[in-house]
Amino acid sequence: MSRKLLLEHINVPGINTLEVYRQQGGYRAVEKAIKTLTPDEVVEEVKKSGLRGRGGAGFPTGMKWSFLAKPESVARYLVCNADESEPGTFKDRYLMTYIPHALIEGMIVSSFALGANTSYIYVRGEMMPQIRILEKAIAEAKAAGWLGKNILGSGYDLELYVQPGGGAYICGEETALLESLEGKRGNPRIKPPFPAIAGLYGCPTVVNNVESIAAVVPIINDGGDEYAKIGIGRSTGTKLISASGNLVKPGVYEIELGLPVEEFIYSDEYCGGIANGKRLKATVAGGSSVPILPANLTLKYANGEPRLMSYESLSEGGFATGTMLGSGGFIAFDEDQCIVRNTWNFSRFYHHESCGQCSPCREGTGWLEKVLHRLEYGHGKMSDIDLLVDVSKKIEGNTICPLGDAAAWPVASAIRHFR
Repeated sequence: MSRKLLLEHINVPGINTLEVYRQQGGYRAVEKAIKTLTPDEVVEEVKKSGLRGRGGAGFPTGMKWSFLAKPESVARYLVCNADESEPGTFKDRYLMTYIPHALIEGMIVSSFALGANTSYIYVRGEMMPQIRILEKAIAEAKAAGWLGKNILGSGYDLELYVQPGGGAYICGEETALLESLEGKRGNPRIKPPFPAIAGLYGCPTVVNNVESIAAVVPIINDGGDEYAKIGIGRSTGTKLISASGNLVKPGVYEIELGLPVEEFIYSDEYCGGIANGKRLKATVAGGSSVPILPANLTLKYANGEPRLMSYESLSEGGFATGTMLGSGGFIAFDEDQCIVRNTWNFSRFYHHESCGQCSPCREGTGWLEKVLHRLEYGHGKMSDIDLLVDVSKKIEGNTICPLGDAAAWPVASAIRHFR
């Protein structure tokens, strides 16, 4: 059995309540951080852990924290990005539903480390059950003295708020999220300046994913060095994977980074193989925005070595033969699935969710959807395939935010591997 850090107590009855969460050791990280560590020492532990952002980009969390500007007499903010909208990704929703206090505890420790006295959890608008669960958990924590004024007699104050979003995928991009949080239309900002310098209300701000913030709890409890011993290479710790598609056992799994992809798909501890005895045709390893891989390149490198569930291993070979771990939205396609139909569905999503600010994305996603629709319904031409490649190239790298890339990569990779 692999080690569990975030989901260790997932099956304990009542773990969503403060009382039971405390019985399982909850809020020890808050006590340790506030009573025995300085904010800079908390940041240093996160740096030593090697934790990388769990929302998609995989940027080192401790390094991101260290970029935060600290001008005197200027507020600082921590914002949790819970706007989980990537097709195939549902691990943050799972965490908020069943262990909300893990996120609340992580928010308190992280806010203390960053010197934030007001922090926000920005939740996708459609997740009303999770919003209610978080609001109840925050009320419990505040009533018990874990939030509010003078936490644990330390002189540190923190107010934590849940902010529902409007259901726009683009608000998963951190600057669009901040625009929305300020009450504006969720359009991504031109960077620089980055949020660490001028974020929410023009103040220094850190935006982290739900899983990233929850992972701070075991890091502080056990120490950054201990956390760094788990995983492989620069992919340290554990990762929540949202497994879906044609699998025997779809669901959310916590894996140690470095697990062989083949073991994750076929082991009874995890997905249990491909449903109905079918063969694996392809996978999307990190949510809909990453390149699709055929079965042979999913399980092994081009040289035949086993591929691993890690940031480095999945990206080995670049986009020619690799992909990205991304948000951990792992979708498996069996031999009967149509790659054209799947690619068209992804393109429909990105066309619908484009904010329209950048013309390559606004116009290009529409072209991709229309041409793929034509191919799917039998009205395409051979030249349409080259047209799709050309449009994808013209979108990639030419937009303010990564949504354009996210729309182009699935199309380009599907043609590359299944032409």
